[in-house]
Amino acid sequence: MLVYLADYLSQFHSGFNVLQYLTLRTILGVLTALMISFLVGPWMIRHLSFRQIGQQVRDDGPESHFSKAGTPTMGGALILVAIAVATLLWADLANRYVWVVLLVTMAFGAIGWVDDYRKLVYGNSRGLSPRAKYSWQSLAALATGLILFYSAQSPAETELIVPFFKEIAIALGGWYVVVVYFVVVGSSNAVNLTDGLDGLAILPTVLIAGALAIFAYAAGHVYIAKYLSIPYISDVGEVAVFCGAIVGAGLGFLWFNAYPAQVFMGDVGALALGAALGIVAVLVRQELVFFLMAGVFVMETVSVILQVASFKLTGRRIFRMAPLHHHFELKGWPEPRVIVRFWIITVILVLSGLATLKIR
Repeated sequence: MLVYLADYLSQFHSGFNVLQYLTLRTILGVLTALMISFLVGPWMIRHLSFRQIGQQVRDDGPESHFSKAGTPTMGGALILVAIAVATLLWADLANRYVWVVLLVTMAFGAIGWVDDYRKLVYGNSRGLSPRAKYSWQSLAALATGLILFYSAQSPAETELIVPFFKEIAIALGGWYVVVVYFVVVGSSNAVNLTDGLDGLAILPTVLIAGALAIFAYAAGHVYIAKYLSIPYISDVGEVAVFCGAIVGAGLGFLWFNAYPAQVFMGDVGALALGAALGIVAVLVRQELVFFLMAGVFVMETVSVILQVASFKLTGRRIFRMAPLHHHFELKGWPEPRVIVRFWIITVILVLSGLATLKIR
């Protein structure tokens, strides 16, 4: 929005041309989302507490979590507001990718909001039924995949890029829609599963969003893309502003979500942020690298799948409790230790993902 104002004012003073720089607008997106979180956060926490919108703790979860009952939840709405405002202010709103990432994020946020609302109204920790949740997620993801497939303007937009190899690009054809579906829905639910400890999910989200901003900038810059031997996707660089907004909003939320948490993001935040990361990874054509960088989310999801499969097939559990972070809690690890060690793993994986830009 402010891009157009700056463009108009530049005829009166050339200094306004500085807002044409994508890097500056990305930084401003980070700072704007961060300040919105800081300013609105305390009010939202008080409002949620006053309305008694508190966390419902599963009775089959770790005993250490029972004390968290009543902690304000649905704080993810704060993240979504900060992301939306920062993106609308600093991104080029004529860019189709900006609207794709915003609409996908808000759609999954709406699904999460309904899930959270039902939990609070009915006083249990189940929310939407799995079938209803996955149905709405599937509808949103498939619709997005179809729109992107039929609006693609170059072959590179629907090719699967293999890390470490310059010349390997697999033309997906109609399978592109399937890839979009699994990346977006899988990422959304993976972040949701990980969001079980104070700050556990939000910092990896911030780190991965920061890395994806770099991929978006590189893929949207014709010379940098050529130098790094990655596909050039026209106009996708503008998504970096959106990624910057995630970074700022996430850091601002972490201020209140750090152990011991004053507020939880709830499904409204977790489902939306996971979908946001997934759709950005799709747009910059880095699904496989995203799979690497999101390793913490992946292993949390795999732990649940293995636990369920093992119990149904053999009647035995592989882990003391799934997702994986609960397993380590029950082994005696203090909650902060689990959180920080998972953060450290994410830093290593994100750096490994960024290294693929040059190791080709």
